Amino acid sequence: MIQKKILNQKRVRRIDGGFSFIGHRFLADGFAAALNQHELLLYLFLILASDRHGLSFYAYDAICSLLEMTVEQYIEARNLLIEKDLIAFDGTLFQVLELPAKAPEASKSKQTSPDALFELVRQTVKGI
Repeated sequence: MIQKKILNQKRVRRIDGGFSFIGHRFLADGFAAALNQHELLLYLFLILASDRHGLSFYAYDAICSLLEMTVEQYIEARNLLIEKDLIAFDGTLFQVLELPAKAPEASKSKQTSPDALFELVRQTVKGI
């Protein structure tokens, strides 16, 4: 087994101000693989935008602009994330939910490859 050690003591991550995290189960239990690119991009954005309870209130037009998505792509991704029990939405407020016990089935549109996952994370972080 690989022994982990801090590589740069001066740059250890900590939570200051905002709050966001992605549980390891998201990758290890197949949640990331079950999402298409737009679902994954929206999900990562909502995680980055949310508070410690998973709540955020970005309007669709701001989300579409920041993520360079059409309204149709946003609505489809949002609805699929709701259907997969990953987020809740009341028309104004989003809540990123605790991961369900089992990963959802993959979307009928193309799944996200590991390379695409890396690129989506890079683009999401760059755009915010």
